[in-house]
Amino acid sequence: MKIGKYSIGIGDRFGQQGEAQLSAVIKANQTGVNITPVWNKSFREHSIIHTGPEDTRAEADAAVQALDWAHPYFVDADHVGLKIIAPFIAVSDFFTLDVADYIGEKADETDIQHFLQQNHPYIGKLSIPTIDEKFDITEELIRHIGETYLYAIQEAKRIYQHIVDKKGAEPFVTEISMDETDEPQTPVEMFFILAAIAREGIPVQTIAPKFTGRFNKGVDYVGDLDQFSREFEQDLAVIQFAIQEFSLPDNLKLSVHSGSDKFSLYGPIHHAIQKYDAGLHIKTAGTTWLEELIGLALAGGEGLVIAKEVYRKAYERFDELAEPYASVIDIEPSALPSPKVVDGWSGNKYADVLRHDSANENYNMNVRQLLHVGYKVAAEMGSRYLDALKTYKDSVAENVSQNIYERHLKPIFLV
Repeated sequence: MKIGKYSIGIGDRFGQQGEAQLSAVIKANQTGVNITPVWNKSFREHSIIHTGPEDTRAEADAAVQALDWAHPYFVDADHVGLKIIAPFIAVSDFFTLDVADYIGEKADETDIQHFLQQNHPYIGKLSIPTIDEKFDITEELIRHIGETYLYAIQEAKRIYQHIVDKKGAEPFVTEISMDETDEPQTPVEMFFILAAIAREGIPVQTIAPKFTGRFNKGVDYVGDLDQFSREFEQDLAVIQFAIQEFSLPDNLKLSVHSGSDKFSLYGPIHHAIQKYDAGLHIKTAGTTWLEELIGLALAGGEGLVIAKEVYRKAYERFDELAEPYASVIDIEPSALPSPKVVDGWSGNKYADVLRHDSANENYNMNVRQLLHVGYKVAAEMGSRYLDALKTYKDSVAENVSQNIYERHLKPIFLV
């Protein structure tokens, strides 16, 4: 089983927007660029919403059937490890093996020595095609990389083997995620990480490194664009070289996590994947939930009432809701309007504040981040919230679909 060259992770907190999401992918594919949809939802999100991986599978299958989608699609067990993988095994065919927590944990010295021996031929000047810079490789550097990353890669192998043991001959796509850590991986580290992955026999098809800069949830990238562009292009070059050097799957590609709304990066990413004729997987998640709120607000009536209530409760429960996402949000509490002020807004004003449009003077990135992590409030509304999504389906679907197509698929893959 191989994933296509271009793919997008279309996360959906409440599992109601499968058709709207898929319609955006269909619109993009009608331009002649094939993009594969991957429905993803993490264990944490399932726990908060009180759903299970089988619900994500049901949503994806229903959307595919309703819209007569005749191309590949996947359901991702998003950010899984051995402790939480069990409910995902039967219904998933894409597994994001999250080993970030194991980075820095030291492997056995015997394994480190073996890693050094395997990579000894690269000591000296390492040249990678299309990268002008030549990298100085020393035994000390290889040891440092082994001590930092080898145990994490061995953990990825343990997770991968567990999936194989459970699924048998049933095929699936493997992604390795190292993005939720403090320090970005350098191109040299990426090279030796891929060497270790290949030697562990993991048929990785996408890899998600940590990039320089802030990838906060639901808002634009914060960091040095030139540095990101340089790192991103070097990673593409490293992957292309490693595929040949280590006999990795020929469709191996980069995966960008927390990729939703990183608008300033989409131009450089588009340029790079065209330059290198490279594939890309980009994950979005909370964006769909925020577009649901926008659609409800614009619909007015009970939809607007719910949108305002979600804000009020999220505002009042700021610390509780923000704490699990502290590493991927930057909210200035003083920039959040009081619920009393929000209660006086029209649906258009609410949408203008929440919609990610930096040209709109009403846009407030602090409100957007707060509501991004505030989906627990809507989950607690239960059928009231889900019924509103059905009642105002047209307004919600229009915003969900337009957001994915116009703001994500088009600038990344089409323009």
